[in-house]
Amino acid sequence: MDAIQERAREIGRLLAHTDEYKALKRANEQLADDREAVTVLNRLSTLEAQLAGALRSGNEPTVEEQQEYEGAVERLQQMTAYQSLVAAQSNFDRLMVRINEEIAKGIEAGEQSRIIFP
Repeated sequence: MDAIQERAREIGRLLAHTDEYKALKRANEQLADDREAVTVLNRLSTLEAQLAGALRSGNEPTVEEQQEYEGAVERLQQMTAYQSLVAAQSNFDRLMVRINEEIAKGIEAGEQSRIIFP
């Protein structure tokens, strides 16, 4: 198991140097530096908690709460910093899918092999 963990850490180190990861990190930093976006994100978080609390207690959220939430989501989605983050996350996710596909191929090859590696 130690060898697997070591290889996983190595993959992590390699991923940290990919363009996709670097773009994702930059996009996260840019979003965090965007004061308006942070304000909208914080308000969304508060609204989500209010809406979830209402639903948990068996109450329907008010129309005003729902409209405010939808408006905040719409404002956030229109922000350049948020759009950049979504695009960067999508690119990084595609990279991770390709990596997971290669891991799956390795598992399949390992199942077929009669050689046992330490």
